[in-house]
Amino acid sequence: MSPDPLMMRAVQYDRYGGPEVLSVRTVPRPSPGPGQVLVRVHATSVNPIDVKIRSGAMRLITGRRFPKRTGLDFAGEVVELGSEVTDLTVGEHVWGILGDFSGREGAAGAYILAKAQAISAAPSGTDLVAAAALPSVGVTALRALRDTLRLRSGQRLLVVGASGGVGSTAIQLAHARGAHVTTIAGAANAPFCRELGADVALDYATAPPNALKKEFDAILDCHGSSLRDYRRALRPGGRIATTSSSAIPFALLSVVLPGPRVRLLAALPRRADLKTLADHVDKADLRPVIERVYPLDEIQDAHRATETGHARGKRVIRLV
Repeated sequence: MSPDPLMMRAVQYDRYGGPEVLSVRTVPRPSPGPGQVLVRVHATSVNPIDVKIRSGAMRLITGRRFPKRTGLDFAGEVVELGSEVTDLTVGEHVWGILGDFSGREGAAGAYILAKAQAISAAPSGTDLVAAAALPSVGVTALRALRDTLRLRSGQRLLVVGASGGVGSTAIQLAHARGAHVTTIAGAANAPFCRELGADVALDYATAPPNALKKEFDAILDCHGSSLRDYRRALRPGGRIATTSSSAIPFALLSVVLPGPRVRLLAALPRRADLKTLADHVDKADLRPVIERVYPLDEIQDAHRATETGHARGKRVIRLV
């Protein structure tokens, strides 16, 4: 019997918990409404926020309505356009970020609905499976360097927690901007960071934050610890930003403390930023960094691996 074209495979869960709550099910295939696009998903990737949402750590935001879907990043092809969508075409390769954290939608499924203004043409310089590793981490790193840290050519940037998704992307983008990049990660990841464009690669164990010189114009923290000490490594007028939710209390406190304020970062879907990222990929300034590609049926394993916090880049879920 041929598959029902009105149904599709997607990952859902009925309660908050560990990776074991995730299951692949057959669910109705959605239809696009006004301003929406139906995308056949070739791949998605797992972000730390996906793990936090699934665990219930963000239940005040995500609520208790189940079943929920998972996955924010996606790359795929347009298969149907809703009314009022005039700037995309059926068959076009696109990528993007789902902006809904409630779990009503999730990119870990054969098809998704996306707002037309929140997706962009995927880069032509890489395949769609690899492209799925970049949207969230790419937008976060891009906005951090360009808008929050205002990094300029010749300035000195410190990236803490540099081997993960945001960190590995930021190294490449900062190098392309002409900045001097210093990274802090595990010793085993030092060659990896230098390969991506780091000028200096330090080890957590031998470079404690309180021993750093006061020489950095900007600090991007992707780790979430010792921010008080890292702030002291900034030159006068320097700026610091963090992607870590564990750093939220100190970031809020830094508003009233002497010294630079710690700014919080988040990736929100915006077509202009996705286009900028695609341009960087196509110019070979940026490449997706992938730890491993998993089939959809092994998404539990991808979530478990992401929970360890140890990775070189992203874990990607392949659907096509």
